Amino acid sequence: MRGGRVLLLGAGRTSVCWAGRRVVEEGLVTGSAGNISVRVRDDRVVVTPGGARLDRLDERDCPVLEMDGRVLEGAREPSSETPMHLAIYRETDAGAIVHTHSADCVAVSAVLDELPPIHYYTLMLGGIVRVAGYATYGTPELARNVLAALEGGRRAALMANHGAVALGRDLDEAIQNALLLEWLCGVYLRARAIGEPRALTEAQLGEAVERFAGPGYVPPAGPAVARFVGGRARLLPPEPGGV
Repeated sequence: MRGGRVLLLGAGRTSVCWAGRRVVEEGLVTGSAGNISVRVRDDRVVVTPGGARLDRLDERDCPVLEMDGRVLEGAREPSSETPMHLAIYRETDAGAIVHTHSADCVAVSAVLDELPPIHYYTLMLGGIVRVAGYATYGTPELARNVLAALEGGRRAALMANHGAVALGRDLDEAIQNALLLEWLCGVYLRARAIGEPRALTEAQLGEAVERFAGPGYVPPAGPAVARFVGGRARLLPPEPGGV
């Protein structure tokens, strides 16, 4: 409650403010360069306001939207990337989304069409990370390009000459996935500086998947594992017996 008035979806707005401070602390964004959202119930979303410093958010600033984009409450206008967030919610089971302009992600997105799987942690993001084709920020075209890059159950994508987007069941998981993607991009750039990195083959990735799915092991980046199905990857919960 602020100023004697109960905020609509106050818990969701508080969590978005917490996430804004966290992504700045982790170095994933600088100032207002990024945006965050969380799905609250099936039909409403809390998103960061446009042009706001993510480490200085106030719950009253964060807009609450219907899934069609109609603003229900909030002292400021929604982020310009709100169309992308809403499109992802409509097409996936994501509970939260983090969009960053982290340095290593931007560098890789400016050169490659996909991030080569030089480490099996790629599987923690649902499969080989694709780079969504470039489009002006905030446009329906960018939203379509990002959705295409996320197809197959992927939990993250790079955005050409722009940044990255990471999904999660909640904001903590979305942030963890964003951190993992930045780490993978950083490892690739370091390896590329000294030679041509060796990419893991589909067979090698498949073997890692089987190890992840076995009893007694849960991948360090989260409780979901990736399985290749028809040349793509999808996420599954760990099998009984995992720890």
